[in-house]
Amino acid sequence: MTGLLEELLRRARARGATEADAFLVEEQHSSVQVRLGQPETVTHARKQRLSLRVFVGKAAASASTSDLSRDSVERLIDEATRLARLTAADPVAGLPDDSELAPAVPDFDLYDPDGHSLTLEERLALATRGEAAALGADPRITNSEGAEFFDRQASYAYATSHGFSGMYRTSSFSLTVSPVAAANGEMQREAWYTQSRKRERLDPPEEVGRIAAGRVLRRLGARKVKTVEVPVIFDPETSSSLVRTLAAAASGPALYRGASFLLSRLGKRIASSAVTIVDDGTLPAALGSRPFDGEGLPIRRTVLVKEGILESYLLDTYSGRKLGLSSTHHATRDGSGVSVATTNLYLAPGTATPEALIASVKSGLYVTELIGFGVNMVTGDYSRGAVGLWIKDGQLVYPVEEVTVAGNLLDMFQAIDGVGNDLVLRQRTSAPTVRVGRMVVAGE
Repeated sequence: MTGLLEELLRRARARGATEADAFLVEEQHSSVQVRLGQPETVTHARKQRLSLRVFVGKAAASASTSDLSRDSVERLIDEATRLARLTAADPVAGLPDDSELAPAVPDFDLYDPDGHSLTLEERLALATRGEAAALGADPRITNSEGAEFFDRQASYAYATSHGFSGMYRTSSFSLTVSPVAAANGEMQREAWYTQSRKRERLDPPEEVGRIAAGRVLRRLGARKVKTVEVPVIFDPETSSSLVRTLAAAASGPALYRGASFLLSRLGKRIASSAVTIVDDGTLPAALGSRPFDGEGLPIRRTVLVKEGILESYLLDTYSGRKLGLSSTHHATRDGSGVSVATTNLYLAPGTATPEALIASVKSGLYVTELIGFGVNMVTGDYSRGAVGLWIKDGQLVYPVEEVTVAGNLLDMFQAIDGVGNDLVLRQRTSAPTVRVGRMVVAGE
């Protein structure tokens, strides 16, 4: 793979590119879905994408193709170099300095050589076992939207005209179960999942099914509540979305475009002292780990927020130069171009158990699902539909739906007065249970 990229870059330089880099990804993925014990969908796909970015002086252009034939690659080079000559110069455009490039490609154990060997029947059996566990958990679980087993393997290669070249392979696996419960004329659906780089580290299908069943059963009998200002506790699935939104506001493109509520807040307090947020792409076998970023810079651990202080932005080379800062090694290839993305982003756990956080609330909302995208990234104003459970005298007493939780993200992060000890790196962005001391819950 790297040999193809190095040849591509030599030919781009021969066509007049002063600098260039190239990225190639080859992947295959498959999924099996069952519903009510019967196979419903089986898919298998392979794809590849070659991306070339060239600089002619300070003018840049990108192009990509999924056809790796010689004629197609020649057209790719011609198109990219032609577009670069037509593009206006940008004084901050260009590759990173070659002294910044990763000196080696570390092995973070991202590939599972044996995990993809399951037969179709074995994959179907995993999904069937998960769904059966959910359906058998309670007679009120009367239906299912199915269960899915998914696996993916990919190879990534990157090279620059500065001389860097590297490649790595990844695996990922997941199992999702989505039961439907009914009682007294009401129906509710929920889902639960497990995912990992290593197939053997997936949770047992029966456990996934049982958790999915418990989540859907607790939604039956949901009520509305009157509008009130109370403490709000976000479960790990929903608190991770808060962390993800904060990271988006800290990304270079949002900042240099002036479309972020974190503009000019570097080094300032943006959250309570209970909040420390880390992005660490070096964690072995983690879902977001990678040995180098989308520009060949070494991956590292970045503290985004330390005890409430915004310690770093998330930058690639271009956005760093636009802001007068250095890259934080968060470049990613987005189509034919380069963007910014996190790796393994997480809110560091606290010391309180989730049960203790709930017990600390006399009256409030425990959020288990967020709906919609009501976030103004410029101002930080936040308003999203929510589903959850009402807390009364420290106990979860009944399910709640058709409510909205509202506030401002800066105010919300500064009002975090409890962080749970239940962090699990279940996704690329993860968080423990979090208590926000005061928010508006809008209902009837």
